[in-house]
Amino acid sequence: MTNKRPDLGKGIRALLENMDSSVSNEASILGSTTTIPLDQIEVNPFQPRHDFDENAMQELTDSIKVHGIIQPITVRKISTKKYQLIAGERRLRAAKMADLSEVPAFIRTADDEQMLEMALIENTHREDLNAMEVAINYKRLIDECNLKQEDLAEKVGKNRTTVTNYLRLLKLPPEIQQAIKNKTITMAHARAIINVEDPLVQLHIFKEMLKHELSVRAVESLARQFTTGRKSTAKKSATLPPAYQRIQQTIASHLATKVLIKRKRLGKGEIVISFFSDSDLERLAELLND
Repeated sequence: MTNKRPDLGKGIRALLENMDSSVSNEASILGSTTTIPLDQIEVNPFQPRHDFDENAMQELTDSIKVHGIIQPITVRKISTKKYQLIAGERRLRAAKMADLSEVPAFIRTADDEQMLEMALIENTHREDLNAMEVAINYKRLIDECNLKQEDLAEKVGKNRTTVTNYLRLLKLPPEIQQAIKNKTITMAHARAIINVEDPLVQLHIFKEMLKHELSVRAVESLARQFTTGRKSTAKKSATLPPAYQRIQQTIASHLATKVLIKRKRLGKGEIVISFFSDSDLERLAELLND
């Protein structure tokens, strides 16, 4: 009786099947890349970014017309022929502007919270984001994805101090935030202003900075003038009765400057009104003469 030779073909097929199975298992874990028709992709309801520079979008569109989409977008599958965008809205918009019918996409499995987190984290790494957009993304990751600053710093690949500095921008007056967004001032200028706690003084420094085109070092020097003795002034203000504190705040808001009420015995006292320049003094004089 002769021994049968092993079926070499079956052995190879079995090996290939095992390899296919291994690749399939890995794909199910890591996700898969495929080409998806544009009309099957829904926009991301959690898209953290709404402003897109028209010139930059046109440049991206022209590039896609020549080279195609090099970096796939990221989507999640929500039905048989329907996907929802997780990250890559600029690429998706540019693809539509380039009249493409389909785009390469990386398919992920994610619930709504995971989807939001991925979209926000992906968005923070865009080179064309302004500092305020990064700050807003960080705040949303903390609030909506229940992240601590330490966890957030690890996820976005930054140290905690950097994350904290971005988050502090959100405490600035809206006028200054808009200037950061428009890149009228740099984040370094903004960080110098943040060290001053009084919003009215922050606005004054901001206006002086624009008027005289101050350097970051000059802004830091100006800010130090108002942070020196801040604690002692705060203590004096805290000793005032609530009614006096309200009056002090009302006068300060009306004059748009720092005001300190010094209350003495028998109902006497004095009001100290701060001015920051000759022109600021003239402005206050006009207000007081009205």
